Amino acid sequence: MDISLGLSLLCLGGGLMVVLLIALVAALRSGARRQAQTHVDAARREADAQARLAELLRSQSEMQGRIAAMTDVFSNRQSEFNRAINQRLDGMAQRIGTSLSEQTKSTHDNLRHLQERLAVIDAAQNNIQSLARDVVGLQAILSNKQTRGAFGQSRMETIVADGLPMGAYEFQATLSNSSRPDCTIRMPNGSPPLVIDAKFPLEAWNAIRDAETPEEKKLASQQFRRDIEVHIKDISDKYLLRGETQDMAFLFVPSESVFAEIHENFEGVVQKAHKLRVVIVSPSLLMLSIQVIQAVLKDQRMREQAHLIQGEVVQLMEDLSRLDDRTRKLQSHFLAAQKDVEMILTSTDKLNRRGAKIEALEFEAAPDKEREAGDAPPKGVESRTGLLKLRVVDDD
Repeated sequence: MDISLGLSLLCLGGGLMVVLLIALVAALRSGARRQAQTHVDAARREADAQARLAELLRSQSEMQGRIAAMTDVFSNRQSEFNRAINQRLDGMAQRIGTSLSEQTKSTHDNLRHLQERLAVIDAAQNNIQSLARDVVGLQAILSNKQTRGAFGQSRMETIVADGLPMGAYEFQATLSNSSRPDCTIRMPNGSPPLVIDAKFPLEAWNAIRDAETPEEKKLASQQFRRDIEVHIKDISDKYLLRGETQDMAFLFVPSESVFAEIHENFEGVVQKAHKLRVVIVSPSLLMLSIQVIQAVLKDQRMREQAHLIQGEVVQLMEDLSRLDDRTRKLQSHFLAAQKDVEMILTSTDKLNRRGAKIEALEFEAAPDKEREAGDAPPKGVESRTGLLKLRVVDDD
């Protein structure tokens, strides 16, 4: 039993050794095949790299030739460009010199005129006192109700006339109820006109400003509220006519400070104006409203002229198409010219090479005395004119 077990173990170990040897031999053969394949791949890659390197060298030589040709062309153009620039600089220097002389003369004339203007300003300075007296007279005018109303209306008319084109507004137009608002603005799309009233009760406002005690200020505020509410109601009743005017009217306040004070301390008046569809506007708000109306009128005119604009766009696209065609034709002409230049450069290279070959030869005239002396004629070919001979020099 012991002997058989030992033999079995020995046989088993020998079998394992044989299997290991077989595996090792297979691994070595596989490694050799992989190494051989690796060498083959490396040789193939090296051959491809050499072929690419040769191609790159050939491309580089061609590129160097092209660069040399382009260098010659650019050098010629650079010389022409420098010559043109020098000519223009000379002309410009001459013009600058002429301009400087004229400017110097003009400066002297301006200084003389300036001295005359200063004398006029000195004379006008003496009128400042009279201007101050005129300002006092303007204050007296504004203290009158009628003249003050005319001042507010004049300011409103100036804003409207500056912001809208002629025919888009009318002053003192008569409505169907025989009322005459200060201004009516014609709205686009056949809408009824917008009414603007420039009258504003400033007497009560001046009383508020001149009040010295709280009681006086309170009474003046109540009077101002009543006056402006009555005026707002009059605007709503007279100027808001269904189908004839807009359902909203403007009450123009000719002062920004008065407008701010109304919105800050008389909110009830503002709310009542909104209910009666009357909008209180200051000069800046009226100007903004006029600009909005102007934009609307401009948009309407553009919509009316939309077909003309579309026709112009079509013509513009046709002109653009023609420009594209002509540009492409011009590009083809430039390409053809570039090809011709390259052919000319090739011809000049050939001529240079032929000239170099000709320079290596020697031309001379055959003396008559040598012929008479009976010397052997040189080895050469006589030219058609008979005056020159081409002597070929032997290598010896």
